[in-house]
Amino acid sequence: MSSTPDRPLRVTHCPVNTAGVPWQNVQALRRRGIDARLVVFERGTLHPEADWSLDRPATGFARRQAVQWRALLKLLPVTDVFHFYFGLTLVPKSLQFPILRALGKKSVYHFLGTDIRGKTPEQLAYGKRADAQIVGSYDAIRWVPEAHVLPVGIDLAPYSPPPLSDRARPLVVHAPSHRGKKGTEHVIAACAGLPVDLKLVEGLHHEQAKKLYAEADIVVDQLNAGWYGLFAIESMALGKPVVTFLHDEAVRRSEEAFGCRVPIVSASAETLVERLRPLVESAELRRRIGADSRAYVERVHDVERMTDRLLDIYAQL
Repeated sequence: MSSTPDRPLRVTHCPVNTAGVPWQNVQALRRRGIDARLVVFERGTLHPEADWSLDRPATGFARRQAVQWRALLKLLPVTDVFHFYFGLTLVPKSLQFPILRALGKKSVYHFLGTDIRGKTPEQLAYGKRADAQIVGSYDAIRWVPEAHVLPVGIDLAPYSPPPLSDRARPLVVHAPSHRGKKGTEHVIAACAGLPVDLKLVEGLHHEQAKKLYAEADIVVDQLNAGWYGLFAIESMALGKPVVTFLHDEAVRRSEEAFGCRVPIVSASAETLVERLRPLVESAELRRRIGADSRAYVERVHDVERMTDRLLDIYAQL
């Protein structure tokens, strides 16, 4: 589906702003002349950005549904494509898609990682009700093989790599959204055995957190999931070497698809000390990997490049 000569394509992204990804996409689409908006159930603490928050009641299924149905009725006349995130819809899935089809509206399911990771094909079959599905990496595509791969895009303008630090003890920064899932106990243990300082970034507003990322000499993302997230992308944009656990097959497919090497240092809980040590000992290695990381993000995660791809997906609906 594409725009017509008399009006631009109208797209509603909803109903959450997970990690700020939906808001970033909406802003990028607007720069291309798309009539895009973000509508959320509630504003999140870390990423409150949205054009319209439904501010649903905290309790009461019927009351919450009433709010959501009213929103859908308002949005239907002004929306060509509904872009859903995190496996959620405005109203129950069993009704959402028949309504959209009956009215000639298109839909996209955009999965962001934890919403699909580890689930069975049967549990994710609902995604096929949409006209297209999107995942963020060649690791996530294991769970939704028919999906388009659209890496998370960020606006690179606010991310200027700071000068290399000359501190005697490198600063390791780790920002766990969930300590157990990110392997935080292993990060703490590994850093305790190395001549480094460790800073954990938790519960801060995004802008505050980014300032701490900029102070890092080394960034450790996660040790369990098998791919990297927005924290790693932002850190690479700041020219930081990133250590995280990567699945080899996802690395291979990514390098093949994007035509460049993934510069992240892959480590598990068992190998973290071993993989950190060369970075701790060599500022030059940190500088080189950091420079490669910035170049990689410019090629793979620049939001303008990702917007081109997203518009291609919309055009195919």
